[in-house]
Amino acid sequence: MPTSDQNCRRRPNPPFILTLAGFKQAAKQGAILFGCALSLAIAPQIVKADIDLVFGTYAADKPTETVRKFRPYLSYLADTMSERLGERVSISMKIASNYDEGIENLVTGKVDFARFGPASYVTAKERQGGIRIIAMESQKGEKTFKGIIAVHAESPLKNLSDLENGSFAFGDKLSTIGRFLAQRELLEAGIAAKNLHHHAYLGRHDRVGAAVGNGEFDAGALKSSTFKKLVKKEVPLRVLASFDNVTKPWLSRAELDPVLFSTMQEVFLQTTDVEILKSISKSGFLAGDDSDYAPIREAMVRSQDFGG
Repeated sequence: MPTSDQNCRRRPNPPFILTLAGFKQAAKQGAILFGCALSLAIAPQIVKADIDLVFGTYAADKPTETVRKFRPYLSYLADTMSERLGERVSISMKIASNYDEGIENLVTGKVDFARFGPASYVTAKERQGGIRIIAMESQKGEKTFKGIIAVHAESPLKNLSDLENGSFAFGDKLSTIGRFLAQRELLEAGIAAKNLHHHAYLGRHDRVGAAVGNGEFDAGALKSSTFKKLVKKEVPLRVLASFDNVTKPWLSRAELDPVLFSTMQEVFLQTTDVEILKSISKSGFLAGDDSDYAPIREAMVRSQDFGG
């Protein structure tokens, strides 16, 4: 028996005959016409739904600062994707309170794309191999930027080796700068956990800087941008040592629609608006590959020797 859609495409034009049979036939045709109209009205393939994406990250600094930082670029991304796809794209934010939660959100698909630190990417990729790099942030055309080990502005310490029997503030236990790279630097200077009087993990970079500035710790690890903001606010800090870190990747969840992924990637790599880029304190984006993060994997392995 033909379906209503098939009848809609192939409906004949019967003669108008004022008989009972003709009346029944006309009624039947009317029912078919109504069915055709109804099926076309509700057919999902002709209805364009909005595309709602969720962006995820974790609060390396204050959550309010995180929202302020990313909202302008996310709005630009949504508007540009809407133009290219011909459908309205909206992007909401899901800010995790810590690194573990942020990684979990991406691995389990609770967010569609995210911006992580390198070590968080490595951890997430190990748990879900389908996670893909959309783009890497550019630091004046380069894929590296600086991490800082800071001390109080009036500290007598001159070298990392001077930290023996001292105290150290790390960031999150999954932080690239705040833990893994900092511990690698300390190990190369002959300092392991056993050589410190005490150490602690404070979570956010701004907390590390504030604790060192308040004299609670002899030194601490934080990203250069947070260091500069704190110094501008007259927190008494100075650089004891610095080291290279790979720039942050923007990532898609596994199984994100290929069209959305490619469109998003194009927008990232083609963004040149200085004002838009300023909101995330970067000079653009570069194509990225998993191999770019090999040094981070090595540092994560090396930090196991730190011992705490």
